[in-house]
Amino acid sequence: METQWTIGKVAKQAGVNIQTVRFYERRGLVSPDGHRDSGYRLYEPEAAQKIRFIKNAQRLGFTLDEVAGLLRLRVSHRARCEDVKKKAQKKLIAVKEKIEALNSMRNVLEGLIRTCRNKGTTEKCPILGCLEGNQK
Repeated sequence: METQWTIGKVAKQAGVNIQTVRFYERRGLVSPDGHRDSGYRLYEPEAAQKIRFIKNAQRLGFTLDEVAGLLRLRVSHRARCEDVKKKAQKKLIAVKEKIEALNSMRNVLEGLIRTCRNKGTTEKCPILGCLEGNQK
């Protein structure tokens, strides 16, 4: 059984492309554990698990900086589950705020669409007028 994987194998096992692995490496989120004589990077199989962790955290809205903090908590023997919970609660608040903002945007757009006179010229278009700041 292989003890170290090439970047291609790590990417495949993690379900990402090679460029993603390189990007995470530049950001300091993953790092190779060695190199072949040919210069190819070599990773421990755990790198694929770490990349899946990163992708899952991103899907939940965590930024890469926040993910780095979560990864530090993951490996710290002093970190408590409560520390992770606080970060998740903070992210939930941000998500709720985004949802509120999106709902507000939806309401404004729906209102603008209702006021639109389909057959009029764009000179009197209420949507364009609103975007220009002439109407609310």
